[in-house]
Amino acid sequence: VQLQASGGGLVQAGGSLRLSCSSSGRALRTYSVGWFRQAPGKEREFVSAIRTSFHTYYSDSVKGRFTISRDNAQNTVYMQMNSLRPEDTAIYFCAADSSLILSSMSSASAYDYWGRGTLVTVSS
Repeated sequence: VQLQASGGGLVQAGGSLRLSCSSSGRALRTYSVGWFRQAPGKEREFVSAIRTSFHTYYSDSVKGRFTISRDNAQNTVYMQMNSLRPEDTAIYFCAADSSLILSSMSSASAYDYWGRGTLVTVSS
């Protein structure tokens, strides 16, 4: 499966963006999908994930502000980001895997497929 993340941009603090992760090839509905981000000089970190069952998971830093969802008919996973903060500035990547277990949802190494990132910049 080939993934493509889009929707990044420049936004002021307090603003919103919606990221999309679409796939070509196999249907995304058979994969768990996660969002990760990497800020300059920092390691890649888990942001959110959604399983094929539609169960969702979030890092503490975005819980209550970000919402991950999936539209299987559109073969797309979305992440709505509200109340953005300057510390949310990063390149955001989506990743997918067909056999993730619950304990691995936040581990980047557990995902087999990655898309190119999309840059989110939040100005203060």
